[in-house]
Amino acid sequence: MAEEKTPITVAEGDGIGPEIMSATLHILRESGAKLEIHKVEIGEKVYLQGHSTGIEPSTWDTIRNTKAFLKAPITTPQGGGFKSLNVTIRTNMGLFANVRPSVSYYPFVRTKHPDMDIVIVRENEEDLYTGIEYRQTPETFHALKIITRPGCEKIVRYAFDYARANERKKVTCFTKDNILKLSDGLFHKVFDEIAKQYPDIENEHWIIDIGAAKMADTPENFDVIVLPNLYGDILSDVAAQIAGSVGLAGSANIGKNSAMFEAIHGSAPRRAGQNLANPSGLLLGSILMLAHIGQPEAASRIHNAWLKTIEDGIHTYDIFKEDVSKKKVGTKEFAQAVVERLGQKPETLKEIHYKRLEQVSNATSEILKQERKRKKEIVGVDVFVEINGDHDALQEQLSHLGDQEMQLTMIADRGATVWPQKMPEATLTDTWRCRYMAKQKGDTITRKDIAALLQQFADEGIPFVQMETLCNFDGQPGYTVAQYEQ
Repeated sequence: MAEEKTPITVAEGDGIGPEIMSATLHILRESGAKLEIHKVEIGEKVYLQGHSTGIEPSTWDTIRNTKAFLKAPITTPQGGGFKSLNVTIRTNMGLFANVRPSVSYYPFVRTKHPDMDIVIVRENEEDLYTGIEYRQTPETFHALKIITRPGCEKIVRYAFDYARANERKKVTCFTKDNILKLSDGLFHKVFDEIAKQYPDIENEHWIIDIGAAKMADTPENFDVIVLPNLYGDILSDVAAQIAGSVGLAGSANIGKNSAMFEAIHGSAPRRAGQNLANPSGLLLGSILMLAHIGQPEAASRIHNAWLKTIEDGIHTYDIFKEDVSKKKVGTKEFAQAVVERLGQKPETLKEIHYKRLEQVSNATSEILKQERKRKKEIVGVDVFVEINGDHDALQEQLSHLGDQEMQLTMIADRGATVWPQKMPEATLTDTWRCRYMAKQKGDTITRKDIAALLQQFADEGIPFVQMETLCNFDGQPGYTVAQYEQ
């Protein structure tokens, strides 16, 4: 009886997408991978048909009804109104983990880091990539950085599970919690909590700036790196490039019920239709897909053939070097060279043996349940106001607002305090953050108190553009304290 095929969704994408997808599918077919392919159209054509997300509603059902989604790069049309398709797919399908291996192939691909072999595990659903932004005033724009405990727990636990399943020895966390003490602070805190549950795996934390510098200088000192969305996007591209080329990096987007696999590079429309593009990034993404859907033997067979091709100096233009490479080939020829080496093993580069990746746990951790029990009290409110005209007059007006329950305690412009202490050198913009707190320390206020305060603003004709409720959790502030505040 013939082995049952695994259904996958395939999108050829835009630019060089159709060429590298054709090359990748040719290798997959010749390798003996058992796949039932369902093709869909996404990207530029769909955008221009009037779908602002670049994907038709019916396509979602195809993706849901298959085991994995293999996607070539797409082009987002220039101009407003078009959403990032990658972000849309990742968030709508719950693909919380973006896994990006970065490996050097020295001496066959030029790199300054011949011993580099790291995996970046990037949180994929939240942070600044929620894309929630506002223009509050003519001069001021706000972007919301959203970090949640469930999001942190899922990605950190996945990083440790990935390390354990793939026999890696260390997981490193990168954040900027010396500045972003609450959001990045939560990510770091969760990392430390979960790391204790994996005593067999070394753990460490770096501040993102020096950590990135260390990674770029000595990547061999890192193994698995887990980090929030924006940092992960930037550092995974840096890692791929210093390993040899962004064009050689594949990517897995993993969720509880779905998964998407792709190259990390873009659609490169200037190279389209010329049989020049390197299909390696998408091919390596498809290899991660095979391991994920339970075909690790096919994944290993293709990866080792690809390594042998690289060893033999059969290179596309992007990695071709006269003193290293032996033959410059096009997209189709490179794919055929890999096919011809199926069943062969690399002689210098490390042979690959894939295992099936562990499935994501459905369990809710006890840590999360404990956090939900915390006592929450409203102690104040930050009201953001638009400044037009006399700053001193508005400052006087604001100080008189409030009632028996609340009083003004601070006015700030971005991060600089304007009142009650003020640095005359500070640059002022057209937005102030006005903090009103309960008059007696330790007292609480209600949402009705906040509504009454906002009504005073409206009655006085003071244009407020945003408000944030200030809460304590078990007596600890759930907000950052401004300069000079106690």
